[in-house]
Parts: sequence; structure tokens; C-alpha cells
Amino acid sequence: MAERPGGPPAGAGGDNRDFDWMYGDRPAGSPPPSHQPEPTRKLPTQPRQAQPPQAPPPQAPPQAPQAPQRRPEPARPASPPPYQPPPQQPPGRGSGGRGIWSRPRTWIVLVLALVLLWVVYVVAVPLFTWTQVDKIAFEPDGDRPGDQPGTTYLMVGSDSRAGLSEEERKKFNTGNPESSLADTILMLHTGSGPDVLLSFPRDWIVDGRKINGYYDPGDPTALVKALESQTGIRIDEYVEIGLGGVAGVVDAVGGIEICPKEKIKDPKAGLDVKKGCQEADGEVALAYARTRATTLGDLDRVGRQREVVAAIGRKVLSPWSVVNPVRWWRLNSAVPDFFGFGEGTGPIDIGRWALAISKVGDDGLTCTMPVTDGSANTLDTDRGGPLFDAIIEDRTDDITKQQCTTSGVAGQ
Repeated sequence: MAERPGGPPAGAGGDNRDFDWMYGDRPAGSPPPSHQPEPTRKLPTQPRQAQPPQAPPPQAPPQAPQAPQRRPEPARPASPPPYQPPPQQPPGRGSGGRGIWSRPRTWIVLVLALVLLWVVYVVAVPLFTWTQVDKIAFEPDGDRPGDQPGTTYLMVGSDSRAGLSEEERKKFNTGNPESSLADTILMLHTGSGPDVLLSFPRDWIVDGRKINGYYDPGDPTALVKALESQTGIRIDEYVEIGLGGVAGVVDAVGGIEICPKEKIKDPKAGLDVKKGCQEADGEVALAYARTRATTLGDLDRVGRQREVVAAIGRKVLSPWSVVNPVRWWRLNSAVPDFFGFGEGTGPIDIGRWALAISKVGDDGLTCTMPVTDGSANTLDTDRGGPLFDAIIEDRTDDITKQQCTTSGVAGQ
């Protein structure tokens, strides 16, 4: 234990009075021993001056209590579902277990695709064919009739054997392989009135020559000039058909209907048909158009030629010829070998020509050049002049039955 300063330790007989004031042994008011410091005492304090009262700070006007705003809770990431393998579907079936061919949309798409392909095919085949056909210069030099209303086509059926094999010449009974005359001469006029298909007999005498003698294979300009000078009709377009073209096109369209007015048997042409309407293939149709073994000879023949040409036109433009891709291909394939078209004649012009040909005999007029006294050699100017003028002026409504007859003979 620490000793007290100035004396012996307390509790050992020493004097503990130095600390009696602290422990209460010294009487109150007695001075402390001289050798001890004065005990700690409480210092007097100055009384505080009273502060003037301060005004309370201005208070803000009370506000309506606002609802506490809740913070949006952050989105919790969704736990991915457990992996499941896709259900197995049978081949050819879509969702829902329906087969692909049972959906209406599949059939609609298929039909539209087929229609598109058909349109492309129908347009592309003739365009390709057009690049293969011969273009023939037919417009003569020198003076020609001026432009006339409507359109006039000259159609020449040549008996040229070019393109026919020896077997085909025997089959079609064509005879002399060197022959190349204008076997058929037709004019087709289209305009504001009825269409007119006019035949010219090949034995018509013009300036001392038969009209078909003006035809030169590959150069029809002399024939065009002779026809224009005799009739005054301007020829706008030219179409040439080889001898085998008739048979090829008829077979390509599946045959045509002919209606002989009498039984015809002609060994030279290879024809033997009964009276009345009947189906004819290419071989029979060609023989029917070529034969002259009837009462009026060449005058009857030009009528049969118009009949065959009109029947071909109807078959060519029938819906079945266009819809059937095989027939459409065969028909177009037969054109380059046996058909030629005038320079400047385009596919649209040929389409109009074919359309007009198909309507001959229904809405149009079919005539033979008027001749005198049943002769195929002389033009009857009294009836022929007004007929030609009506075509020149596109007044085909004014053509009379006396001017337009099937044989060219008045009253027939």
C-alpha cells in the first residue's frame, strides 16, 4: 500500500489526520494542516443574465399529406423452364398435326404458280416461233394506192413442195416437185364494218397472163403490184403458206370439220369424201382444198379454200389449243417450216389476222371475185368495181349479195 506523504503509513500507528478532512475525522471548519494544500472548493459563479425571449421561426403552411410512393420492385428474372425435346411429327405434316396438302394456302399458292407458268409458256412459245419464220419483202416499187382505212392482208397459198420429203409428197399427192405456183390467192379486209374474205381465181387473166403466173417464189412483189393495179386495194400485210403448211397446222390442232356439198372423189388429189359435215385430218383437208373435180372447177375450189382457212383459224384460237401445252407447241412448231410473213408484219398483226380468219363465215363475208358468165378468166367489172370500192373506203356494210357470192357467179 502507498505511504501517505509526511508520515508513516496508515494503519501502522501513524497520524492519518492529513486526510481526516476528506474522510470526515476533522471537525468542520478547522483549518487544514499548514503543510497540506487547501482542499478543492467550489468557485463562485456569476449569475446569468436573463435573455429576452425570441419569436419562434415562421412555420410553413400545412400541406396535405401525400400518399407514400412505393418504389417499383425490380423484375425478378424468370427461371427458364426445364428443357423439353420438340414433339415428333409425321413427315408431310405441319403444326397442329395437319398435312401440308390439307391447308388452303398451299393449294392457292400452287394454283397461282401453275397459272403464272402457263401464261409465260403461252407467250414465250409464239415469241420463239416468230424468230424462226421467214420475213418476205412484198411491197413493190413505183406507184401504189395510198393509205386506206382498215387493214388488208394478202394470203398466198403456194404449191411449192419445199420442206416436204419424198414420202410426204407421195402421201399428199403433190406431183411435180419443181412446181411453185400461187395455188391460192385470198384478200382479207378488216375494218369498221364486217370483215371480208375475197378469193381470186388463179386462172384470172391479167394483161394476157394468169394471175398466179405473177407469183415468184420468195418474191411476191409482182403479184402484189398486179392485184393492186387491177383492184385499187392497197395491200398492207402479207402471209404465205406452203403446200404442207395446211396439213401440218390441221394435224397440230387435232383436225378440222369440212362440209362438202357433194361427194368428191379425185384420185389426183388423193381425195374421197362423202357429202355432209365430217372430221378431216391434215391429209384430207389439204386434198379437199386442192381438188378441182367438181362442177365449177376452180370457182368451187376457192370456196373450199376459204372454208378450210376459216376452220383452221377457229381451231387455232380455240381455248383448248391454248390451254393444251402439247397442242400449243405442235401448232407453233408447224409455223416456221411452211409459213412466211411480210417484212414489217409483227406478232400483233398476225394475231389480229388469225382472229379475223376465225370469224369468217360467222360475222364476216366470204366472196369470190365476180366473173362473167361462169368463167374464171374474166372480171365482171359491173359487180367487181363496187365491191372493190367498198373495201377501199371501208364501207363493207354496203356490199350486196349480188356483188359477194361464194362462186363469183351472179346469183350463186
